[in-house]
Amino acid sequence: MVKDRIADGRRIGQLLASELTGLQRGPLSDVSVVDADRDVEPTPDGAFAYRVTADDTEVAVVEVTPETARLILEQEPAGVPERDDLSVDGTTVVAHSGAAVKAAVDVLEQTLSE
Repeated sequence: MVKDRIADGRRIGQLLASELTGLQRGPLSDVSVVDADRDVEPTPDGAFAYRVTADDTEVAVVEVTPETARLILEQEPAGVPERDDLSVDGTTVVAHSGAAVKAAVDVLEQTLSE
């Protein structure tokens, strides 16, 4: 059982970027992370970390807070799983832990598939 939970927003954002660029399946094969601010300092209101594009079209922006990473989609998300460490508010998918990153990527994948 894992005792340490990644709850640092900047690190969660980095994990999300790695996952987005590392997967080459379905609609994720055309996804890129662009305009990344490698020195981003998380803020309570959310600091811009990077944009997410698919086929050179912006599909999301990622912002980081001290405890979360926010995937702000251009359209309503599809197929959001029920998890304690992932929340959704409108078009914003919030990963509250490193473990929630895979679920956030799945939401983006399903949303792009529609």
